[in-house]
Amino acid sequence: MTQISTASNMTVAEQRDLATALGVDTPRDGAVTWELLAGQIESRSDSTFASRGEAIRADLAGQLDRALIERERENVADEIRRLPDVRDIGVPDDPKGLYTAVAAPGWRLYDHLLEVGFFESLDENLPRFTADHVETTTRELVLADPLSSALDDVGFDESEKTALLIDVANNDERLARWVPSNQIPTGVEFETETVPPLHQRAMGGALLWIRGLDRHLWQNEVMITDEILDDAVRYVKAMLGGLFVSVTAARDLVGDGQFTDEQLTAALTAGSAVQIISQEELLHSAFYITDDVRAPSELR
Repeated sequence: MTQISTASNMTVAEQRDLATALGVDTPRDGAVTWELLAGQIESRSDSTFASRGEAIRADLAGQLDRALIERERENVADEIRRLPDVRDIGVPDDPKGLYTAVAAPGWRLYDHLLEVGFFESLDENLPRFTADHVETTTRELVLADPLSSALDDVGFDESEKTALLIDVANNDERLARWVPSNQIPTGVEFETETVPPLHQRAMGGALLWIRGLDRHLWQNEVMITDEILDDAVRYVKAMLGGLFVSVTAARDLVGDGQFTDEQLTAALTAGSAVQIISQEELLHSAFYITDDVRAPSELR
């Protein structure tokens, strides 16, 4: 069975930048992990993060279907665990099958969250991505033990979890281009009222890219290399990991409330951030097949 790692492209420089952003000294060997960071950073009380989490809890109280969220969250976890088998299959046999099944529980969650106004609540209560917001999100995320344990349970090792942190902490400029729908400036060249909430775009976009892999890989089989297949599954795992983080936060709204209000805000922010960065990386690594990365043509 193929081993899948979302951390394969993680560089020492990226790990160093992550540690620097959180005010932690980089180890001599340059290896930075979620566990190491959790042991060195201290919690900072942030009334803004707390109040946003509290507002989301109040806004969505009684709206979410606990049984559906718990069931489909576990189904997402099963699809994450199944990804090594998906990679072993390689190119799908038809344009609607392999990755469509991988995305299916995510779509069922998406439809429910859309129905109850979950994404609108996040747009209303969470700020746009800024450097300060991203830094505080990363700090709270590192200290969220229940979330770290949940990622362990679905097959993310320390390096993979750290790669998710890097997606959040080291990409504030890229994330800043994703603006909440209620903060899009006037005068743009499109109808702003048709733009979905930011967190809906993040989750829906990730699921569309995953589902689209079936047709893309099937149609372009003659150009597909092992490296492209490796990248495809790597970023699918990262996107599902981000979705799993978001849905774990949603479960906290209807469950035992293991997250602090600050951690809830951080998990909802980070889940979308990971889905955003990973879908952009998937686009460039698996969908843009240039001559220098494609399989050699038999006609040449």
